[in-house]
Amino acid sequence: MRNSSRAHSAFKPANVTVSFGERFQASEQFDVVFKEGMGLVERAANYLEGPGRAEAKRLSTDANILYSSESMRLTTRLLDLASWLLIRRAYKEGELTEAQAKRKRERVKLQSPSRASHVAGYACLPDGLRDLIDESYALHDRIVRLDSAMNVKVDQVDSQPPFANPVGMQMERLRRAFEG
Repeated sequence: MRNSSRAHSAFKPANVTVSFGERFQASEQFDVVFKEGMGLVERAANYLEGPGRAEAKRLSTDANILYSSESMRLTTRLLDLASWLLIRRAYKEGELTEAQAKRKRERVKLQSPSRASHVAGYACLPDGLRDLIDESYALHDRIVRLDSAMNVKVDQVDSQPPFANPVGMQMERLRRAFEG
């Protein structure tokens, strides 16, 4: 019994806060997201300059206008995502300081875009464009979640009183919110 309690106490977490952002940027998972994002940018460029251009010429005038609009929105969204990925990679590689990366990141707009599938005539767009749009929204949502999680500062977490579990921490935050 004595050994098991000693082993159990060895696994008790110390009051050490681990930055998700630092760990994620240093991980292979970041490299996967980076490659996925940059691959999507490349595929979209190839599609829009090749098969997409030919498909757009066969569309009705109204559908062609929608194609142009949605392809510009897609390009803008992908440029924002690529910028975010490149800034994070440059910081990871030591090419930017934290302050430089933060200033550059503040210029990247990761707003929640409205979904194109709600636009009248969206179903008339070529499958290739719709697939790229869907993939770009999925990547956008993923990067927004990562960005939010990565921007939680260690000092924000460290300033909270230590609790045995995350629920206790959330309860304390709620208590303070209702007190003030």
